Amino acid sequence: QVQLVESGGGLVQAGGSLRLSCAVSGHTLSSYFIAWFRQGPGAEREFVANIEWSSGSTYYGDSVKGRFTISRDNTKNTADLQMNSLKPEDTAVYYCAARRSKRLAITEGLYDSWGQGTQVTVSS
Repeated sequence: QVQLVESGGGLVQAGGSLRLSCAVSGHTLSSYFIAWFRQGPGAEREFVANIEWSSGSTYYGDSVKGRFTISRDNTKNTADLQMNSLKPEDTAVYYCAARRSKRLAITEGLYDSWGQGTQVTVSS
C-alpha cells in the first residue's frame, strides 16, 4: 500500500483559490490512479478528480469541471489540486486516495489507500 499525506487546506473567501497537495510514498506509482474526494458537512464522500499517474490523463466530477485542476509531479511524487473560483459549497474535508489499477474509477470503495484529509472552508 502507498501512504498519502494531504496539505494546503485552509479558509478562503468565495471566488478565491487554494492549492492542495498530496505527498505519495511507499510504492512505484506507474500503475496507479491518484484521486481527490471530498466530504462536506452531513454529506456523503464525493469524487472530485483523478489522474492516471503514468499517462497524466485526468477526469473530473461535474461540480468542479472548469474550476479545479489536478496534476502530478513525478520528481516530487505529489498530486496537486488547484482550486479556483471557490464557492461556499466547496467547503469540505478533502481526501487524497490511491488505486492500483489501469481502469479509471470514481467510487471511493475502489480506492485502496487514503490520506487523513485536509479541511477547506469557503466563506461567503
